[in-house]
Amino acid sequence: MNHRILVVGKPSLSHARAGIDDYLRRLQRHGNYSLETLKDGPADTVSKRLLDTSQKSFRIILDERGRSPNTKELADRIADWTHRPDIKTLSYLIGPADGHTLQTRDAADYVLALSPLTLQHEIATVVLLEQLYRIATIHAGIPYHRT
Repeated sequence: MNHRILVVGKPSLSHARAGIDDYLRRLQRHGNYSLETLKDGPADTVSKRLLDTSQKSFRIILDERGRSPNTKELADRIADWTHRPDIKTLSYLIGPADGHTLQTRDAADYVLALSPLTLQHEIATVVLLEQLYRIATIHAGIPYHRT
């Protein structure tokens, strides 16, 4: 299974960049995880870029209006998606500062809220990667605190 994290805008906060790099490094032991940054711009342009880049994948849109599963519930969902023969890639879309357009949200296969709070895209990326790492260790049967 391929996991693509698509983020609008490059992280500029050094602590966020360090967290992103750390979790991507850890995730490499558990599968194919990649982070792609897309150029920011007008909402319609960014929305089209996100949708074009995530074509033919299962789209998970990160938005505070989405579902808020706990870690175990999200781990179960991801396990279900990874076992479906029609899904080869999970794409996690993290939008621009103004959030996703209605068009992007409507194209989602699943809308995920990491928090009811609005998170800066850099922080949302770190939180998502940490949860994906936690879920990968759950699926591998490895206690998180020992890895």
